[in-house]
Amino acid sequence: ARCQCKLPPRERRNCGYPGISAAECRKAGCCFNASLPGVPWCFSPKPRRVRKVCPNDSYARINCGFPGITAKDCERKGCCFRAYPAGVPWCFYHRVVEE
Repeated sequence: ARCQCKLPPRERRNCGYPGISAAECRKAGCCFNASLPGVPWCFSPKPRRVRKVCPNDSYARINCGFPGITAKDCERKGCCFRAYPAGVPWCFYHRVVEE
C-alpha cells in the first residue's frame, strides 16, 4: 500500500542493489523514491498493521471446530465462538483486517 512507503529518509532500509530500476524494486515488494540523494531509493516498506476480528456476518463464518465444541476448546484453538444463530458454525476463524 502507498501509505507503507511514507517513511522518513533516516528510517529507510535498503531493499535493492545499486542501479535497481523502479519497476524491479516494486516487483520485489519494495518502495522506490529517487527524490533524495544519499539515502536508499529502493527501501523496505513499513510492516502492514493488521488485527484479527470475529466476523459479524454469521453466514461469512468459516468453520474452525466440530459439532459440540465448547467455547473454551474453540478459543484454545485461537478461533471465535458465538453459540448463535442455529445452522451456522459456532466456532469459526477470525478475519484479518488492515488498519
